[in-house]
Amino acid sequence: MAKKPTYRPQKKLTFIDIIKGNFLNRDELTTHYKFFLLIFVLMMGMIYSNHLVNKKIKIVNALKEETEEYKSRNAYAQSKLIKVKMESELGKQVAEDSLMTLESHPHKLLIKLDSTDAKAK
Repeated sequence: MAKKPTYRPQKKLTFIDIIKGNFLNRDELTTHYKFFLLIFVLMMGMIYSNHLVNKKIKIVNALKEETEEYKSRNAYAQSKLIKVKMESELGKQVAEDSLMTLESHPHKLLIKLDSTDAKAK
């Protein structure tokens, strides 16, 4: 004759049992293993999606820095182009007026005041 299963009340699940992992040895785990497996799969999926998002953020930040670099290069090239255009226009206007560049630089005049003249004034 088969033994009749005896009813043994299980002790209450405490926080320390959860930390130690003792809840895995309980009979409830075998009856609800599908639910625990689903939670595990969802957690792994969440961790993996977070990993992918972090990768995408790094790529986006790198692309932002690259676009800023290209914007600054473009602004520099445009300023140089404007300067060259201005110089060529100025050269054309100077040629029309038949002006020539100076061959010798102008002299700077220095005026010195005597100390006696400065006191008199």
